[in-house]
Amino acid sequence: MKASFFQKHRSVLLFSFMGTLLILVGVFQSWSVALTIFNLCLVSAIMALGVNIQWGYAGLFNVGVMGFAALGGLASVLISMPRVDEAWKAGGFGILAGFLIIVTTVMTCLIIWPKIKKNKRWRYWIIFILVILGYSGLRIFFDPGVRAIEDVNPSVTGYLGGLGLPILVAWPVGGILAAGVAFVIGKVALGLRSDYLAIATLGISEIIIIIIKNEEWLTRGVKNVNGLPRPVPYEVDLQQAAWFQDWALFLDLPLDDASSLLVKVCYALLFIVVIAVLLWLSETALRSPWGRMMRAIRDNEVAAGAMGKNVTWQHLRVFVIGSAVIGMAGAMLTTLDGQFTPVGYQPLRFTFLIWVMVIIGGSGNNWGAILGGFFIWFFWIEAEPIGLWIIAHLTSSMEPASPIRAHLLEGAAHMRLMTVGIILLVTLRYAPEGLIPEKKRM
Repeated sequence: MKASFFQKHRSVLLFSFMGTLLILVGVFQSWSVALTIFNLCLVSAIMALGVNIQWGYAGLFNVGVMGFAALGGLASVLISMPRVDEAWKAGGFGILAGFLIIVTTVMTCLIIWPKIKKNKRWRYWIIFILVILGYSGLRIFFDPGVRAIEDVNPSVTGYLGGLGLPILVAWPVGGILAAGVAFVIGKVALGLRSDYLAIATLGISEIIIIIIKNEEWLTRGVKNVNGLPRPVPYEVDLQQAAWFQDWALFLDLPLDDASSLLVKVCYALLFIVVIAVLLWLSETALRSPWGRMMRAIRDNEVAAGAMGKNVTWQHLRVFVIGSAVIGMAGAMLTTLDGQFTPVGYQPLRFTFLIWVMVIIGGSGNNWGAILGGFFIWFFWIEAEPIGLWIIAHLTSSMEPASPIRAHLLEGAAHMRLMTVGIILLVTLRYAPEGLIPEKKRM
């Protein structure tokens, strides 16, 4: 059967349509809004790419995307923020002592456990006593240290700070931190039924968010960490540069608008480089013998295991890789925001929406995941102004003081949930494999 023109050029047409939508936002709203949406779409696409590596390559159901993204944001704080010397002097020793006690307790348990084989009852009692002693020692040093740190100018600091390194260093570190947690989860949950992995990732994700919100000595909790360093110039510095003033004058733009646009363009260029590298690596891996093996495992684990493939180990590898990509995207998003806000990590935004991006874009197709990231995030942001514009025109014949008109206009803010739901239903009805389906490779 001969393919239609749309089927032949599906990817080009869909990405062109997405670009047209962003241009329309720039023309009818502002180019600053269009670039902001574009940058957020890039970060969302990277998160969707990480989930696609797990689900599209191996069929792993990870519902803890929010936790891995939060770990990436935490890495931005720990790496880039300056160290708070007063806090370290006040309680740094207690934190380090507590950490050493935990490490010593864990190592002691790991060493003793295999050596006590004859009497299993005594083995459990000895491990239990060691854990109790370690926990007691932890609280003795840790609690006073935490209180001392959080009392150091709590309105501004009240935490240990970070290493003061460039923020770009935090991006790979965020991926490494997320990969480490994913490795622990995978060692426990992989190899069991798929629903165990979903439960484990959901539980660990909530634990991570609770820790981030409550451990103020580490993250300032709900007080937020503001003023994260930038990988791009500041608007004030640009406005004071003579070359920039000449450039803004040439474009006939106010200095504020020109500096804001240039900063957003710089962010976009950095994000494009990252997503291009990740896409190239993902596509190379997908076309490699390893990629063919992962798809074989995804389609039939029993047959792949019978062929001598270590299914559990391969699942662990791909789970760690996908989580690392999500963690890196979390660090990039925190960098773009310029602040770390623990209360902002909500499952609706960082788990549900990312999964919708992968499903709509096309599970198993990297280009589809990227398109889904752009498509869903665009309508998530623009659903409210578009809904407000539609309702305003539909109710233009009503009296300005009409309660029905006022109610409809107030409800426009909730259009985004309905819009995403409708897009998901329509896509699943007419394109069940996604906008850009997975290519069937022999």
